[in-house]
Amino acid sequence: MLVLAFDTATPAVTAALHDGERVLAESTTIDARRHGELLVPTIEAVLGEARASLRDVTAIVAGSGPGPYTGLRVGLMTAQGLATTLGVPAYGICTLDAVAYGSGRTEPFLVATDARRKEVFWGRYSDLRTRLDGPFVDRPADVPVEGLPVVGAGAGLYAEVLGDGGDAPPYPYAGALAALAAERLARDVPLDPPRPIYLRRPDAVVPGAPKRVTA
Repeated sequence: MLVLAFDTATPAVTAALHDGERVLAESTTIDARRHGELLVPTIEAVLGEARASLRDVTAIVAGSGPGPYTGLRVGLMTAQGLATTLGVPAYGICTLDAVAYGSGRTEPFLVATDARRKEVFWGRYSDLRTRLDGPFVDRPADVPVEGLPVVGAGAGLYAEVLGDGGDAPPYPYAGALAALAAERLARDVPLDPPRPIYLRRPDAVVPGAPKRVTA
């Protein structure tokens, strides 16, 4: 098994290789505006560090969001393209699940990531592997924290409402995403196809008909 995993649903452009037992290589750059420019070089970097080639990869895994439309589609389209080229399966895993897994928490908690527009994407978990509810998008004040700890970049942005996320990773680092995927594959847990999780419409809209000008 050699799992290539990456995520572009947050400002973290991140990729990793996992051999079914451990993370062989991982690389992350935090840049919310350069997903399309950075993803392929990041993939090449982890392949080079692990001394592997794309032909060695047996599965592709991409974070499926939720996240901003433009960044999210970079990762998912790349996953679909590589899978078709290599003839290997491609899967999608909720980005919040990767944050949860990376937190290592074994008791109930929430994950919250930045959804922009003064909102957060969030989900409720019983432990690092089990999502109970979500994902949703809400204003921070509308998230039912109910005394639970909240991890993820959303907690850092709105600590006065959601509380301090502690030392848990703020982003869905690909090492955690790859490890979670490898674990599920080894246990024959069904994985979703690489399709985006959209919780609202994209900011861009199709222009309307031009206004009629009269003399």
